[in-house]
Amino acid sequence: MNQTATGKFISQKRKEKNLTQEQLAEKLGVSNKTISKWETGKCMPDYSIVESLCRELEITLAELMDGEDAEKNSVRTYDDEQIMDLLRRTQELEQQKNTLYGVVMIVMGLALLAVSQTIGGTDIKDFISGVLLGMSIGEMLIGVYVVGRGLRKR
Repeated sequence: MNQTATGKFISQKRKEKNLTQEQLAEKLGVSNKTISKWETGKCMPDYSIVESLCRELEITLAELMDGEDAEKNSVRTYDDEQIMDLLRRTQELEQQKNTLYGVVMIVMGLALLAVSQTIGGTDIKDFISGVLLGMSIGEMLIGVYVVGRGLRKR
């Protein structure tokens, strides 16, 4: 699956239906910026909206994933239900990966905090300790933000 090819295909089919990005977005309940991101290949449609998108553009799910019209005698290996399940699982794994990154940031922040507490005694060591303390707090805050954002999407 090539995001750029899929995006160009969405754009082509939208234009064939004489729809603007705004009109398609309104029909799907998303923003026109979302449509633009799909069409430029910056991201893929969420699995929850793929079926509606295919219906609006009058294409099959396989055509959307391939980024091109299906040939008349083409044989499909997977059915739509399997493709949707694969999309759902892929997006769930992506969310889990991002949450894991947040947890790693929190753990690294805690490690920096521990290191900052062991350094001290002279002016230079106190300065380094303070810098490490600031970095640990920043890293933990970023980690909490990333984890919170990941949990909010579920």
